[in-house]
Amino acid sequence: MRKFIFLFLLALSFNSFSQELNCSVKVNAQLTGNENVQVFKTLERQLNEFVNNTSWTNKSFKPQERINCNMVINVNDYNNDVFTATIQVQSSRPVFGSTYSTPVYNYNDKDFDFQYLEFQNMVFNPNQFESNLISVLSFHVYMILGMDADTFAPRGGDDYYKQAQTILQYSQQGNFKGWKLEDGQQSRFVLIDNILSETYKEFRSVLYDYHRVGLDAMHNDNKEGKLAISQSLSTLLTMNNRRPNSYILRVFFDAKAEEIEDIFSGGPTVNISDLVSTLTRIAPMHASKWRNINF
Repeated sequence: MRKFIFLFLLALSFNSFSQELNCSVKVNAQLTGNENVQVFKTLERQLNEFVNNTSWTNKSFKPQERINCNMVINVNDYNNDVFTATIQVQSSRPVFGSTYSTPVYNYNDKDFDFQYLEFQNMVFNPNQFESNLISVLSFHVYMILGMDADTFAPRGGDDYYKQAQTILQYSQQGNFKGWKLEDGQQSRFVLIDNILSETYKEFRSVLYDYHRVGLDAMHNDNKEGKLAISQSLSTLLTMNNRRPNSYILRVFFDAKAEEIEDIFSGGPTVNISDLVSTLTRIAPMHASKWRNINF
């Protein structure tokens, strides 16, 4: 009996925490001309295991609650254990009452050089630098978690963003690009700085209002959902007036521009002439999409 209780408690402890992500990690080495080298296949397998089997939070996620995401690592060059690469990270979340998944995070990280020895141990330490490979992937995991949480609750991603900031701070010692202010205006440093800054507070409000108040309500009232999305996007103009052409706006529209075009180019008609004007002003790089919106 005592042995049975021990085994039961042991099983319970293993099930009390579950992995948060359903992530596909791909390593594309075509640009090296040696894409069939075994080290790339081993790297891909290890990264899939690392991202999907690490417990990133102390919360319990049911299998259907895991966040769907993709990471594509494009290796441009490698020499022994030194890799020059970029990484494209995308995540999505389901829309209530539908089979549709909406894109939430879409980030092209061009500063991704790292060292990797085949079969090396991969362990995430929340408070200590292990390697640039681990830091970059972990940083984006917490960005995925934070932005996903923000779509379900106002400022729901606070703890995840703070962990991403901690990773940024201790990774600066590695002298890899992307972690410091001087690494340019399109870096991980600028991304998390914008997210946590009150200067861009409307961004996080829009994540919630756009998804939870707008998209999730469309199954019940399509027109009211569209109006809520339109109103949420209009608040970005306030942020843009305060700090024009911010990086965080570019990150937002990299994920949402195509969806916004689709939402307002079909279904019940709403008066969105002001919205189109706002979108053209704050996201001119997507002007061709805004011209396709019917109103």
